[in-house]
Amino acid sequence: MGENWHNFFKNWVSVLGLVILLLLLITALIGPVLAPFDPDDLEIGRRATAPGASYWVGTDELGRDVFSRAVTAIRVSLLVGIIAATVSTIVGILVGSLAGFFGGWLDHVLMWITEVFQVVPMFFLAVVLVALFGASVLNIIVAIALLTWPIIARLTRSEFLSLKTRQYVDAAYLGGASNTRLIFGEILPNALGPIIVSATLLVGRAMLTEAGLSFLGLGDPSRISLGVMLYQSRPFVQFAWWAAFFPGMMIFLAVLSTNLIGDGLNDVINPHLNEER
Repeated sequence: MGENWHNFFKNWVSVLGLVILLLLLITALIGPVLAPFDPDDLEIGRRATAPGASYWVGTDELGRDVFSRAVTAIRVSLLVGIIAATVSTIVGILVGSLAGFFGGWLDHVLMWITEVFQVVPMFFLAVVLVALFGASVLNIIVAIALLTWPIIARLTRSEFLSLKTRQYVDAAYLGGASNTRLIFGEILPNALGPIIVSATLLVGRAMLTEAGLSFLGLGDPSRISLGVMLYQSRPFVQFAWWAAFFPGMMIFLAVLSTNLIGDGLNDVINPHLNEER
């Protein structure tokens, strides 16, 4: 495993993704310090100002500094992505592990529920849920988590079906281990590799979903996110393109970084795939 991690850091593409994500996380943590202006400060006299020395990436239609708003907004976007992916992963692990370990009627019921969620277009259902329950950060996180857990559940189930027949599981069972210990102490630790890779990719997917919802006007109006910035800049994109370009570029970098890291982690966990390339 140590050699595989060495290969991860030798892969400059994966390292690039890690560096980008770390920079975005640092920006999210110290955004208010980096912001040269108040992100909500309105100034009609400087509205739609092009990028320059005073305003590095310009101002929007209301005279707000785009850079100050973006370094503040990335915090909300990353928060939505990380929390939604975490909740989705936890729910998926619980459902998939129970279905894969016990099998039988429980497996059929849980997989039927999983398929019900998968057959409905994810983004369409997210729009419906947020429209019904309100456009808040919490509701957006819950909606995204509800719609993405089946991905983790099916992956976890397949891993459990493969691992529960291994000899070390039989040995633990014969030694008197309870079902809880077999699931969480013996099988799950060995199934976490591909689950972590998939969870990493879910962070970027959740951020894209939040941006899409916000672009349709379903973002939290009380919180600045990159998606909300895109939505607000839409009517003025023809003469103030920079107001949409910079937050859009930050979303692109965040999604790209999680995908690059996921690809690198996949090489660590499945080194044979890397050898076959």
